Amino acid sequence: MDSRTVRRATPDDAAALAALRAEMFADMGNSSQDDGWLASAIAWFAARMDDPAFCFVVVEVDDAVVACAVGFRRETIPSPGNPSGGDVHVNNVCTLPDHRGRGHASAALAEVMRWAGTTGVGRGELMATASGRGLYERVGFTVHEYPAMRARLPFDPTGAS
Repeated sequence: MDSRTVRRATPDDAAALAALRAEMFADMGNSSQDDGWLASAIAWFAARMDDPAFCFVVVEVDDAVVACAVGFRRETIPSPGNPSGGDVHVNNVCTLPDHRGRGHASAALAEVMRWAGTTGVGRGELMATASGRGLYERVGFTVHEYPAMRARLPFDPTGAS
């Protein structure tokens, strides 16, 4: 087993977090020829690094970031299934290809879930790929009957794309 360090990210990790996000999208078949979004992602990570509503976790092997997981608290309306309202959205769980299968993503996710348990909200939510589903089920996530849907904004009342 590789010697690893699991830790909260610092502003110096913003570029590594964005690179892992790019890897995640490439694995999902959604890589972009326009890397302009990477600069925006790096700035986004850096701007939120000290915000207590966010938890950025990285895994290092030999002083290089090889995996990560992110959680952030969102405001939602209380409901029968979530009386406290609010939830923690888990995102950006990714490991570099050469480091997969060694538990790095599990370690990063476990740290995010520990943090999530301190936020005072009663629900975690994420969107899973088929390859990540087992990892998420092992920590208690279940598939819900209502899948996520998305729309591009600004709104076009004609429904044209």
